Amino acid sequence: MLVVMKAQATPEEIQAVCGYIQQLGFRPHPLPGAQRTAIGITGNHGQIDQGILEEFSGVAEVIQVSKPYKLVSRDAKEEDTVIRFSGTDASIGGRDLAMIAGPCSIESREQAFAIAEAVANAGAQFFRGGAYKPRTSPYSFQGFGEEALQIMAEVRERFGLLIVSEAIDNEALELIDQYVDIIQIGARNMQNFSLLKAAGRKRKPVLLKRGIAATLEEFLMAAEYIMSEGNYQVVLCERGVRTFADHTRNTLDLSIVPAVQRLSHLPIIVDPSHGTGKRNKVIPLGRAAVAVGCDGLIIEVHHQPDKALSDGAQSIYPDQFAQLMDEASQIAAVLHRNVPRGIHQTETVAAK
Repeated sequence: MLVVMKAQATPEEIQAVCGYIQQLGFRPHPLPGAQRTAIGITGNHGQIDQGILEEFSGVAEVIQVSKPYKLVSRDAKEEDTVIRFSGTDASIGGRDLAMIAGPCSIESREQAFAIAEAVANAGAQFFRGGAYKPRTSPYSFQGFGEEALQIMAEVRERFGLLIVSEAIDNEALELIDQYVDIIQIGARNMQNFSLLKAAGRKRKPVLLKRGIAATLEEFLMAAEYIMSEGNYQVVLCERGVRTFADHTRNTLDLSIVPAVQRLSHLPIIVDPSHGTGKRNKVIPLGRAAVAVGCDGLIIEVHHQPDKALSDGAQSIYPDQFAQLMDEASQIAAVLHRNVPRGIHQTETVAAK
C-alpha cells in the first residue's frame, strides 16, 4: 500500500500519517519526490483500513501496489533517485554519470596510490578496491582486510576520491562501514538476506550487484530488502550473468538497464570488467553501456595487471581508462548527459 500526500502537505501532516501506520504495527517509508511525498507501508501484521488513511489531512490518495517490490517501484516514486555525497559535488543518478575505477584488490599502498593517482587524473570521482574478496577457490588471495581499508582511507585523503568496497558478511560490513563512502554487496551475496538487511540498517549508500543467475524481479527484490530496513540509497549494478557462452567470463546483459529504468526509480550502473572478464572487451562494452543509458560505470584498473593478485585479465591499463573516459563523455553528450571530471568539495564538510 502507498499513501500519496498532497503537494502542499506539511511535515506535520506527513508525520501524523507515519505515526498512525506505526501504531498499527507497520513500518512507514516516506519517499520525498519533486512534487509530493509518498509513504510506502511494509509489514505483515494484517490489513489496513484504506478509508481511515484517506481521511488524514494532507493525503491525496491511497493506492495498492501490485508489485512485490513496493519501495523500489516507480509506483512509490516517479522521479529518478539521485544519490548525493555530503561535502562534494559527486552523485549517482540524474544527468551526471558516475565513473568508479580502481583495482580488484588492494595489494599494497604503493599499488593503490599509483592507480588512484591515474584514475583521479583521468577524471574519476570514485575509487573501488577490494579489502575482502569472495573467491571461488579457498586458496586464492582473499584480500588484506582492515589494512586495505586503511590504505583506501589514505587514498580518499590524498586524492579526494570517494571509496567503494565490498562487504562479504555481517562482520566485514561493520568494519567497512567505518571506512567507505559506498558499501558494495557483491553478486554472490545478492540473496544473502541477512547481509542485505544489515546493510539496510546502515545509512551509507549501498551498491548492489546482480547475482550471476538472477532475474530482473529477483534483483529488484534484493534491493527491496535493503530499502525495507530504511536505507533508500541503493545503486543497482549489472555485472553479467552466467550463460552457455565461453567467449566471455559472463554475458553482460545491457537490456536490463532500460528494463530497470522502466520499473524502478533507482540508479543502475554497469560493470563491464566482470561482465566480460577480458581486457579487450571492457572498453567496447563500457561504451555500449553508456549508450544504452546507464547511470555510470565501475571499471577495474591496474597499472601492472600481469602482476595482479586477482582479476588481472579483466583489468585495463590507466591509459585505457583515460580513453574510456573521453569516449564515454562523447557518447553521454549525445544523450544530453555528462561525465564529470574529478570531484570538487562543497561548503559542507563530509563526515567520515
